[in-house]
Amino acid sequence: MSRRLAALAVCCVIFPGIVAPSASAQPAPGPPPGEPGPPLPAPAGVVPSGPPGVLETPDGWHLTVTGSDESHLPVAPLTTAITSREYLVSGTYSAEITGAGSTQLTGGTLEAGQQIGCGIINEEYEMSPNGSMTPSINVPLVGAPMFSFGASLEGKVYLSPGATNTVSIEKKSFKGTSSRISVNGVRVRVDQCAGQSFIRSYATLVSSTDNTDDVVTYLGVTTAV
Repeated sequence: MSRRLAALAVCCVIFPGIVAPSASAQPAPGPPPGEPGPPLPAPAGVVPSGPPGVLETPDGWHLTVTGSDESHLPVAPLTTAITSREYLVSGTYSAEITGAGSTQLTGGTLEAGQQIGCGIINEEYEMSPNGSMTPSINVPLVGAPMFSFGASLEGKVYLSPGATNTVSIEKKSFKGTSSRISVNGVRVRVDQCAGQSFIRSYATLVSSTDNTDDVVTYLGVTTAV
């Protein structure tokens, strides 16, 4: 009995210079004053932007259209159809006309949207019911006919090569030399998509004079889903 008490006493001894860890977790120290903290995680669906679309017109104007702050977030389709693809998209698309052209600018348009490509298009379903009847004779009871019946259902799915669907979100007419379209949380959808899908943004600038139109397009980075 005395040996057991002695062992317990040894276990409870606290040696000098050794501090027991606190049961409560202490928050991590922040960065020193004047220094930036760690970067915040990127929001879901954020994608990099592509290079700007640039055009030098024959009459001396410089056209630029860009995209920034873009995101493509796949979401479950509201119809619950397995052949539908839906996304929440965001981004800012800007157009600018600079230079000293030899013609008089009359304005232009800026259009922004999304292009969704499907690897395989599901065009049509076809269901065909089939039935059969086979007569037979029961041998012990000669002359008493017997019949057996069968039924089946045959389905066919018609597939075709993929296609690209262009979904225009906004088109803005403007006067002057610049324009902008901002998109936040817009839902876009494409149906009859049976294979893998791809999505990218686009923005098209049309600059006009009295007798000319010049067109340049920005294309975002393609995201596979």
